[in-house]
Amino acid sequence: MREYPFFKLLLVLTGLALLPGWALAIGKCERLVATGNPEYPPYLWRDPQNPQRLIGANADLLQQIATALGLKLEIIYTGPWSQAKEEVRSGRVDLLAGAALTLPRLETMDYIHPVLFSTPSVVWVRKGHGFPYGGWEDLRGHTGGILANDRFGQQFDAFAKANLTLEQMPSLTQAFQKLLLGSPEFVLYERYPGAALADTLGMQNDLETLEPPISSKGLFLTLSHDSACNEPWLRGQLAKKMTELAAAGVPETLLQRNLERWKEQQLQPATAPNQ
Repeated sequence: MREYPFFKLLLVLTGLALLPGWALAIGKCERLVATGNPEYPPYLWRDPQNPQRLIGANADLLQQIATALGLKLEIIYTGPWSQAKEEVRSGRVDLLAGAALTLPRLETMDYIHPVLFSTPSVVWVRKGHGFPYGGWEDLRGHTGGILANDRFGQQFDAFAKANLTLEQMPSLTQAFQKLLLGSPEFVLYERYPGAALADTLGMQNDLETLEPPISSKGLFLTLSHDSACNEPWLRGQLAKKMTELAAAGVPETLLQRNLERWKEQQLQPATAPNQ
C-alpha cells in the first residue's frame, strides 16, 4: 500500500509523456493580443463598426493561423502606429501584425518567418502622362516625390540620393494631389496602400503605376520578447502555419479580398459605430 501513491504518480507522468507536445504547450497560452498600424489599408485599418478592433489582410491571415492552432486572438486598436509598436515592445501586447525588419526592433521582438506579405513600392504617375520606364535609371531627369522618412532599401536609397531629384512631402494625399497638378512627375509609394488611398480620394481613374516595382519589403509578424506567450512552441507553430498558408496562396487571396472590402467601405454612407 505504501507504493500506491508512487505507482499512481508514475501513471500520471507516463500519461503526460505520451501526450503530443502541442497539447501541453497550448495550455500555457490560450489567448493572444495583437495590434498594428491602424492606417494601412488593405493590410490593416480600424473597423468602422467597431473602432477598437483592427481589420484587414494582416488581421485575416493572423486569425486563420490562430484558429488553426486553437488559440483565441484579439486584434485591437492601441493608438497610432508609434504607440502600437511601443505596446508590443513593452510586452503589454503580444504581437505586431505587420512590421518591417529593423535592427532596433530585433532587440525587443522575435520575427516570425516567412513574411505575412511582401509589399512592393512602385512609381505612381498621372494616367496617360507616364514615361518610358524599365528600372531605376529611367527615373533620372524626372522630378519625383516621396513621403518624408520613407525608405526603399539601402541600394535604392543610395541610388536615389546620388541620382534623383525627390521632394519630400508630409502625406500621400498631398503627394497625389500635387502629382495630378503635374509636379512632381512621379511619386514613389507602396502599390496596395497607394491604391487604397486613391480609391478614398476618388483618384483611382486618374493615376497608374509603372512596372517593375523599385523595391519590395516584407511585413512580418513579430512576437514581443516580454510577452508571456513567447515560447519556442508558439514561435515554431506560427512559422509552420504561415509557411503552409503561403504555399496555398492564401495571403494573396486575402490581400485582394481586403482591397475590395476597403473599396466597398468607401462607397458606404457613414454609420454610427457599435458602442
